[in-house]
Amino acid sequence: MIIPVKYSDGTMDRVQSILLDTLILSGAITKFKRGNGWVTIGLDPIRKQGQEQQIVQDRRSDLLTFSFL
Repeated sequence: MIIPVKYSDGTMDRVQSILLDTLILSGAITKFKRGNGWVTIGLDPIRKQGQEQQIVQDRRSDLLTFSFL
């Protein structure tokens, strides 16, 4: 998924969603756009670090416990 972002220097770009956490943590971006509008880093709520990863891991563990017998 491509997400519009605004960098600290004011320039705008579109990045892959997989890069969003890294850009947020590094302070490289000040805003990014969600489906319901722009999110300002440090002002608006954002997902917890690793939350998306945890969901993926949970789904994988469910698949691993499924029996094909």
